[in-house]
Amino acid sequence: MKKKLILLCTALIALVLEILPYGAVCIFAPSPEERIRKTFSYFDPIPFGYANFAPFIVGLLTCVLIILIILALILKKELKIPIIVVSAVATILSIAPLFYGISYFSVVGIFITLSLLTTTIVSCIKTKAIDKDKT
Repeated sequence: MKKKLILLCTALIALVLEILPYGAVCIFAPSPEERIRKTFSYFDPIPFGYANFAPFIVGLLTCVLIILIILALILKKELKIPIIVVSAVATILSIAPLFYGISYFSVVGIFITLSLLTTTIVSCIKTKAIDKDKT
């Protein structure tokens, strides 16, 4: 029960950070010499429209992750595999903007990645503890 609450808290922290307008980064070039760096919410369509797909997908996966954790809490069922898979995919996709360069990654993006990574690690530890109890 404690680990599920930790999972829920870390996923909610990630969601709150994703809602803030500081996570997703787009760099605009109004002229060949000038670069303007703007940050957006993960749910803002502007980065998605400029081919920065990862933040929006990570935001959706975080919502799915929270729903899975809440279902696991309410139904008293173990949804360990779906929670691990969704959190791991969200964690991996959260670092995808680094493929464009370090300037496309923000401090808020780092904290989002860390909270999703924590969710993934705790869900894996939780799974090992369950498997150990069954043997």
